[in-house]
Amino acid sequence: MSDRYGFWRLLREGLRGHTGWGPAWRDPEPKAEYDVIIIGGGGHGLATAYYLAKVHGITNVAVLEKGYLGGGNVGRNTTIVRSNYLHTGNELFYEKSLQLWEGLSGDLDYNVMFSPRSIINCFHTDGQRDAEARRGNQMILHGADAVLLDKEGVRREAPLIDVDNPRFPIYGGLMQKRAGTARHDAVAWGFARGADKRGVDLIQNCEVTGIDVEDGRVTGVQTSRGPIKAKKIGMAVAGNTSRVGALAGLRLPIESHVLQAFVSEGIKPMLHNVITFGAGHFYISQSDKGGLVFGASLDGYNTYAQRGNLPLIEHVMEAGVSFVPAMSKVRLLRSWGGVMDMSPDGSPIIDKTPIEGLYLNAGWCYGGFKATPGSGWCFSHLIADKPTHHIAQMRLDRFKTGRVIDELGAGAQHNLH
Repeated sequence: MSDRYGFWRLLREGLRGHTGWGPAWRDPEPKAEYDVIIIGGGGHGLATAYYLAKVHGITNVAVLEKGYLGGGNVGRNTTIVRSNYLHTGNELFYEKSLQLWEGLSGDLDYNVMFSPRSIINCFHTDGQRDAEARRGNQMILHGADAVLLDKEGVRREAPLIDVDNPRFPIYGGLMQKRAGTARHDAVAWGFARGADKRGVDLIQNCEVTGIDVEDGRVTGVQTSRGPIKAKKIGMAVAGNTSRVGALAGLRLPIESHVLQAFVSEGIKPMLHNVITFGAGHFYISQSDKGGLVFGASLDGYNTYAQRGNLPLIEHVMEAGVSFVPAMSKVRLLRSWGGVMDMSPDGSPIIDKTPIEGLYLNAGWCYGGFKATPGSGWCFSHLIADKPTHHIAQMRLDRFKTGRVIDELGAGAQHNLH
């Protein structure tokens, strides 16, 4: 780490009330024209701008955010990082992203607090064991790591899990040791700082109200701070994908759903891994501050609201206590909701659109945070006209051709993924 955020600087500022820190990035006025505009100042948009500047030398770039940087889903998630996917179209991409996570703090010169504490996906039937074994073999074939645990292996790794639950007995689990968690806001700040240092303009409180298209090509955007011209525009707006796409006349295969997450009061260390419940969609880890961070399924209806409903909260708590009985003694501190842009097959889209110069980064469903560095890296390559094989199957037209990436085999229904 540089001296700016080094040990001695932190100690000095701590002793004088942290009064010597300056802004981590500039607050520029928008220019009249840029080579590239990225719509969306979340993790994916900021990462895209960072890699455009760092890898491709494209620095005449603006990131436009209608609120403040990192105020969307990148700051409203359960911070899980993994690459344990079955289908090639996903596993290639997420393994690339995990490799970037492993060196991200050093690359950004900013501590994103990546903690490779492992993830264990528990299974409860012979059929689930076979499915997890297939998934693990596929991961290994693509260069990722995977270990199939038996019941005693799960008990050894996570002693507080109710392995012998009479209703949902655990037969074992698939573990990826390199997986873990990271600090969500630190990721956003690190990419923002890195992009700004390389000349990217990060423009907050600048809502895009229109996308200008002439003769089938983008020419710029209309914003709450005036018109801005651009040769290329990348959309990375998560739950607002359908609304922003409509500004350019696009009708996209995306639905917006709310996903709730929860955190408990801080307690002593009790969970040392990320663990998922195979008898119901439930996942849990423990933060560095001691809070249990957990979530489950979508609320099941279309919405742009960043809040959920009580029946889903009851479902989550029921699954949590069945899985980790000690949770029943812990008080819930807070809950929140993030707006997911759900694709029909539950897998992301990184592709050009039918409009020349307009690029799409969408459909992240549950996978948006863990994809942050990989998404930015791949999207920047696409915008720089150097597409990478890691996104070869993440095409927009796959829903027309039928070449979908359906991890769950749930079919083309957005809220089942």
